[in-house]
Amino acid sequence: MKILFIGSGYVGACSAAVSADSGHEVLVYDIDPQKIAKFNSMDKDIIEEVLYENGLGEMIIRNRERISFSHDLAEVGRFLDQTEAVFMCLPTPEKDGSGETNLTYYLDAARGLAALLAKRNNGSQGQYILIINKSTVPIETVGITKEIMQLAGVENFGVGSNPEFLVEGKAIQGSIKPERIVVGAESSKDFAVFRDIYKRFINSPNVNYIEVNPYEAAAGKLLANFVLFNRLAVCFDVVGRACEKFENLDFEKVRSILINDKRIGEWGFYNSLYAGGSCFIKDARSLMHQLGGKNAGTDLIEDTLEGNKRQLENFLMRSISEKQFDFTGKTAGLFGLAFKRNTNDVRNSAALGATEFMLNMGAKEIRAFDPIAGPNYLNYFNEHKDADKIKLAAREEESLAGCDVILIACDWPEFRELTPKIIENFPPGGLIMDGRRMLAHDYNELAENGYDIIAVGSPLIKRKE
Repeated sequence: MKILFIGSGYVGACSAAVSADSGHEVLVYDIDPQKIAKFNSMDKDIIEEVLYENGLGEMIIRNRERISFSHDLAEVGRFLDQTEAVFMCLPTPEKDGSGETNLTYYLDAARGLAALLAKRNNGSQGQYILIINKSTVPIETVGITKEIMQLAGVENFGVGSNPEFLVEGKAIQGSIKPERIVVGAESSKDFAVFRDIYKRFINSPNVNYIEVNPYEAAAGKLLANFVLFNRLAVCFDVVGRACEKFENLDFEKVRSILINDKRIGEWGFYNSLYAGGSCFIKDARSLMHQLGGKNAGTDLIEDTLEGNKRQLENFLMRSISEKQFDFTGKTAGLFGLAFKRNTNDVRNSAALGATEFMLNMGAKEIRAFDPIAGPNYLNYFNEHKDADKIKLAAREEESLAGCDVILIACDWPEFRELTPKIIENFPPGGLIMDGRRMLAHDYNELAENGYDIIAVGSPLIKRKE
């Protein structure tokens, strides 16, 4: 099949690469010529400058005969003459903090696509085409898309929904071996197109291939993200808080009791200072906005959002309430700038909030380290009034030497091995703030070496004199 992807962000690039790997001929369109040039370089390092996702660069290069990237609308128009499916992979951010989804990018792309589709096959529109919402969009967006196409005179088309359930850092692996594929359509003709796209997976015994209507598919994505988000907030705000407030509770042991109940399971039961990223917060607020528009109660969604926000505020303020730590004139080492490991994505990263907090509290300097997310983190603070106080460290040791406090904000696996470097480079008497319990196995050793420790899921651990 010939498949067009509109948008070369995280969803578009990863989905397109997997489609090419499945044997389809793929064109990815984006309005950013610099990004397109980097993808077309077929150089792994250059591709990863745009988007770091394990296996993505290799997959694009391996399938270079079947995938190309373009910012040329004329090329897109020619490709559409034989295209059977178009995936809409546009940013759908929140609108002005209201919870409402900002569909500007999506609607602009849909109108541009409609103009091209009306001209395909020299105006005869003989090629049937399925327009597929891959972006996470409001539940009723499929109707808006249909209306845009009809107003432009587009004929011989369908509109479907195929939400992505990718996990950043594992997107390629998850796309090759998906747990489920959800396709939403309103006609047997459109379901047939989806089956052609996903024929690689339909008969796999390990993949749940689910056919629903497009509204159910869109709702399923939003609701799945909320259920996961809520589970994280429950762990942070209830399980973790209990372990912080009661002596003689070890978080890992309490966790073991919970996850060995098959009804509860393991996912989401790890403690953190914040659940960030591009999806959970935005999608929960979108769901809340949409339900509010239907006069439905949204108290649980609001509580989940507030619980997540409260977790970060509580963790950071413990430095003052429990340790009376004064950041004024102090140097802080910050470990982990991405919102999670194995990505360079800093959207809603806990490190952003932690940085703002420490700067507002008067920190003299922040020495920040991350294996790959440093440039994106620096770019976020590029226009900040205290940008000159933020320094990127090339090595972990540089974020330890001469600091007064260190804060771990991300779960990069290598941070579990920080203890020897801390003892060697971080002056005794300093404060360790572990927002991911990366050093839980060494808390006693660190206390014995003269460090106070504030960790999510533990009471204040005082240094041993």
